[in-house]
Amino acid sequence: MNTSHPIPFSGNPLDRAGEKRADAAWIDEQRRDPGSLVLPMWRGQPFVLAGQGGKLEAGFLHPGLCESLAASDAVSVFLGLESGHGVFALDISAAEDPANSGPLAGLGEFRELRGAAPLLPIKDLAIVGQARALIDWHQRHGFCAKCGTPTVVGDAGYKRVCPACSTEHFPRTDPVVIMLATNVEACLLGRNKNWPAEFYSALAGFAEPGETIEEAVRRELFEEAGVRAGSVTYHGSQPWPFPSQLMIGCFAECDSREVMIDLNELADARWFTRDEARELLAGELPGLRGPLPFAIAYHLIKAWAG
Repeated sequence: MNTSHPIPFSGNPLDRAGEKRADAAWIDEQRRDPGSLVLPMWRGQPFVLAGQGGKLEAGFLHPGLCESLAASDAVSVFLGLESGHGVFALDISAAEDPANSGPLAGLGEFRELRGAAPLLPIKDLAIVGQARALIDWHQRHGFCAKCGTPTVVGDAGYKRVCPACSTEHFPRTDPVVIMLATNVEACLLGRNKNWPAEFYSALAGFAEPGETIEEAVRRELFEEAGVRAGSVTYHGSQPWPFPSQLMIGCFAECDSREVMIDLNELADARWFTRDEARELLAGELPGLRGPLPFAIAYHLIKAWAG
């Protein structure tokens, strides 16, 4: 993958300063630093500001502007350092409609991240994705998986600790293989049964315990589309904060174009020529559309189709 043009949600510019997270005094100092930045997150949606030409910018605020909207036990996560100053994400989900009343009124808006992603700068999108994945993890993991006791935040948001049994819980990232199956001059794209009728993309699925990436690719292709893959090659990866996947992009060469889809997973699957794949990405294939550039599926198809 061309690292000079990071795929969306990657290319995070922050110094994560992981060695500082356990230093509570240092974290508090960063929170009070007037040069630090805070990204409010409301019910999974980042705060965004209007940019130029219809674009958006992440709504980073200086300390003191949005903290009053947070509950007393709200999660604040240290994301890293930018130019020596702290960058934090703050969960203000307890507030009611914070973009229309209170200290944020008139400054910006909260937007669902999938819709906002194509409009955000690549730098902002990587940080926002990190913030969303972490805040979502805290919202889903408030209790100890070992004994059921409510847990507390530790290491500036990078773990939760059980006060009863001392078990430490850490943010999870779920590996997902996403693969473009190919056969000579054609690639296989499918349509999930929950997708719009005209939308086709690369097939994907979660890697299972005890599987290599290659094994997961072959298994998913056979389970979903009935095709057998031989050679599997890695292309690139993408953090995908919906809520916390790591998309592992691969190409898989198949020896046949016979397809037998699993109707529990797919509504359809079909082979596209290189020309058709290029037209699909460009929005020029009548009645059909493909993934947008903020998804790794787009980049897999583009890399193959040329």
